Amino acid sequence: MTAPKPPAPEIKGYCPGALRPMMSGDGLVVRIRPYNGRLNRMQTQGIAALSERYGNGVIDLSSRANVQLRGVTPDTHAPLIDALRDLSLIDPSETVESRRNILVMPFGETPVEAAALTQALGQPDAPALPHKFGFAIDIGPEPVLQSAPADIRLERDATGGLILVADGMHTGKPVKAQDSIQEALALAQWFMDTRGTHNRMAKLLGDGTPPPAGFTTVRQTQTYGPAPGPTSQGMLAGIAFGHVTAGAFSTLGDIRLTPWRMILIEGVHTPPPLDGLITDPADPLLRITACTGAPACTQGLAPTRPLARALAPHLKPGQTLHISGCAKGCAHPKPAAVTLTATNCGFDLVRNGRAGDTPRQTALTSTDIIKAL
Repeated sequence: MTAPKPPAPEIKGYCPGALRPMMSGDGLVVRIRPYNGRLNRMQTQGIAALSERYGNGVIDLSSRANVQLRGVTPDTHAPLIDALRDLSLIDPSETVESRRNILVMPFGETPVEAAALTQALGQPDAPALPHKFGFAIDIGPEPVLQSAPADIRLERDATGGLILVADGMHTGKPVKAQDSIQEALALAQWFMDTRGTHNRMAKLLGDGTPPPAGFTTVRQTQTYGPAPGPTSQGMLAGIAFGHVTAGAFSTLGDIRLTPWRMILIEGVHTPPPLDGLITDPADPLLRITACTGAPACTQGLAPTRPLARALAPHLKPGQTLHISGCAKGCAHPKPAAVTLTATNCGFDLVRNGRAGDTPRQTALTSTDIIKAL
């Protein structure tokens, strides 16, 4: 007998925010978008305390370099927001919050362009961009954020000049620093005027829409691969699946967020002895992406992270793995070398594809998966 096909996952069309949280299996998910990708010690400790007081003590790090509190209830949401506002972590309105999707390179000095873009997106006449549309300020000597989700990017070309990049292109437009934010907003408005039904820049350009004039300067190709270890700013450390307890989070001090489910602990060059902190670049958990899964996610059809820990010792050197609780693949929307998608009767295995793609093998047990790896 053929197993019944699971219901199609619900596509909500937006990412959770703080002012517009999203209900999940363990309560409301409240996503905090740290300004400039940084949290100071007071904010880190405050978030941890609020997670325990108003949530369930679980904190997630997202692929957009945000911090998520889980287990919040409708009754605790309002006092949580008031307390986060006291920590200077809340936008003036839900509209502004939805626009402020900004990734900032974690290394070096905080670029002034990040604050300028934040201010510009908060203006009443800023483009009313789709909820998942985002920006990356990646203007170090070499790019480090090209694998992270963003639709409009500021980078350096090979000569050190500043270029504006529409995601999906191999070339960009030279811009002056003083004009860069105005140029970025103009590109965002061009997208809004041109997009039709598209919500992402790469999809629009991939369908054959020609970019505006001037995008002809060749981009640098990213060679940087994020890995735990010391940096000039402090210690870069991984967090398995981006999942950390409030107790551990409270001890981190001043931190910089990254889209790699890693944090840069400022001023620290010896890794702190925290449970769940990954400091070994060879740890196979760094090569596994796993969403929350069941039961914390209402759409998850099976637990994911216990399976991930069980499979980690069986990964081949350099092999990567994505485990998704449903066909949406929220934790890793891009294709992966190996993807396991939960179903009502085991896991389906997809090679070089996304969670919702046609599987190569179906209804696998953990023993089957180990053999398939």
